[in-house]
Amino acid sequence: MSTYLYHLVQTPATLAKLIAAPEDRRQTIEPIYKAVGGSVLGFWYGVGGTDVYVLGDLPDDVVATALATRVTSSGAFSSVTTTKLLTVADMLTALGGSAATAAYRAPGEPA
Repeated sequence: MSTYLYHLVQTPATLAKLIAAPEDRRQTIEPIYKAVGGSVLGFWYGVGGTDVYVLGDLPDDVVATALATRVTSSGAFSSVTTTKLLTVADMLTALGGSAATAAYRAPGEPA
C-alpha cells in the first residue's frame, strides 16, 4: 500500500453546482477508495490555488493513476495532480541505495 496526495482545482461549473446544492464530497470519495482496495486518510478544502486535497492509501501506482484519470475525465476539475508520498524510512533507504552512489554529472559540470 502506498500513500498518495491528490491536488484538485475545481472548475467554475463545479463550484456553481456545489453552491446550488452543497454536499459532503467525502461521502462520494470514500466508497471509491474502498472499492479499489484503498482508504481515504484525509480530505480538505484549500483557499487559493488548489481547491481540494485528498490523502489516501492505494494498492499501487496503477490504481492511483487509474483513479486520477477517471477523476480528470469527469470534467469537474481543471487540474488534477498526484503526489506519491514516501515514508521517512523509504527516503532513508533511497538515500543509501545504489542510485545514491551512481555517477551523475550535473549539467555544466566537467566530465
